[in-house]
Amino acid sequence: MDKKKVILNKGEYVFCSIIDINQISINNIISSFKESEGYSIIISREEAIKNNLPFYFISAWITLDIESTLDSVGLTSSFSKKLKKAGISCNVVAGYHHDHIFVPYQERLKAMKILSDMYESQNN
Repeated sequence: MDKKKVILNKGEYVFCSIIDINQISINNIISSFKESEGYSIIISREEAIKNNLPFYFISAWITLDIESTLDSVGLTSSFSKKLKKAGISCNVVAGYHHDHIFVPYQERLKAMKILSDMYESQNN
């Protein structure tokens, strides 16, 4: 049996902006990006609260375990259009091995269905 290709990671995740990246243990950072204003980080909501970090967008983290490369064309566009049509915002992080999608937490199950159906229809 094929392993699941659209994975809903457990927990709630938030985006925060910090000046000192060393303020948070590297083990607790899901993703980071250095910007001119400081570091944008994605961490668990629990970790943000523990560290008194402000946030406003509580998201679910969905991993696409789908073969693609960093120079692939169209994957992000295809799933973001499907989510847009359903009124679901998404923030995408491309990792070396997988794409990661952060959607509003309350929309996680709807997003999972859309992404799973999309994957199934392309592979049947």
